[in-house]
Amino acid sequence: MRGLSAQPSAAQALPLTTGIGLRAIHHDDLIDSRPPVGWLEAHSENYFADGGPQPAALERLRADYPIAFHGVGLSLGSTDPLNEIHLRHLERIVRRFEPSIVSEHLSFGAFAGVHYHDLLPLPYTRECVDHLVARIGAVQDRLRRPILVENTSCYLRYRADDMSEVEFVREIAQRAGCGVLLDINNIYVNARNHGLDPDDYLNALPVELVGEFHLAGHSINVHDGQDILIDTHIGPPCDAVLALYAKAARRFVNVPTLFEWDADLPSLPILVAEAQRIDAVRETGHVDAR
Repeated sequence: MRGLSAQPSAAQALPLTTGIGLRAIHHDDLIDSRPPVGWLEAHSENYFADGGPQPAALERLRADYPIAFHGVGLSLGSTDPLNEIHLRHLERIVRRFEPSIVSEHLSFGAFAGVHYHDLLPLPYTRECVDHLVARIGAVQDRLRRPILVENTSCYLRYRADDMSEVEFVREIAQRAGCGVLLDINNIYVNARNHGLDPDDYLNALPVELVGEFHLAGHSINVHDGQDILIDTHIGPPCDAVLALYAKAARRFVNVPTLFEWDADLPSLPILVAEAQRIDAVRETGHVDAR
C-alpha cells in the first residue's frame, strides 16, 4: 500500500480554497457560471450509474474543478461482509473520475442485510478498532490507494467503550495506514453533548494524519431541558465551530476544507459566499460574529 500522500498521477491536488458539496440541483449552475470555489466533493453513491445525467455532469465539472469522493453507504463498521456490488461501483468510478481524495465514515449503516440510511455510531473498543482496520485495509487494497475516514457525530455512549473517541480514531488511522477526514462540526457537537473539551481532541491527533476538514451547520433540540446538538448539515457553521476550525487550521496546516449543506439547500451563490467566509477565517484566524 502506498503512503497517504500518494495519489493517482492524473488526479488534481485539492487547493486550500474552500470546496463545496456537489448536489444535483446545482449541477447546471456550476457548469454555466463556474463560481470561484476551490473544489467539489461528490457523494460517491450518487454517481454509481453507468450513464445518465449525474455522471455526465460530473464529467463536465471535473474539467474545471478538482473532485473528491465522499461515501455514505459502505458501512465500514458493520459486521455484514463488505458489499461487493458497492465496492465494484466505487472502484469503477474512482478509475473513471480520478478523484483527489476518497473518504468514508467511521460508522455503520447496515446490519443483517438491512440498510438504515444513517451513520450510526460505533463502540470505542479494541475489538472494533481491529474490525475497522481490517475492513479499511480491504477497501484500500481494492482501490489501490489510501482513503480518509471521518469522525462521526454521536448522541449516546456505549457501556463497552474502553477508549476515548480521539484514541479510537487515531489508532485506526495509524494501524490502517489511512488518513483522517476531520469534521470540525462533529467534534464540537460531540464535545457539547458529552461534556468534553474539543481542544483536547485537536491536540491529541498527530498532524500527519489529517488530510481534509469538513465544516457544516448543526441544529439544537431540547430534551428534558437539556440542549442536544444534532449534526443536520443545515445552514452555515456557527461562530463557535468556526473558532474551533481556526485553531485546527493553525495546527494542521495546508489541509483542504469542505463546506457541507445537505438539507433545505440554498442557492449556489449562498453556498459560494459561505465558502468564502470560511476562507477568510482560515486566512485571518478571525471570526466575524453574526
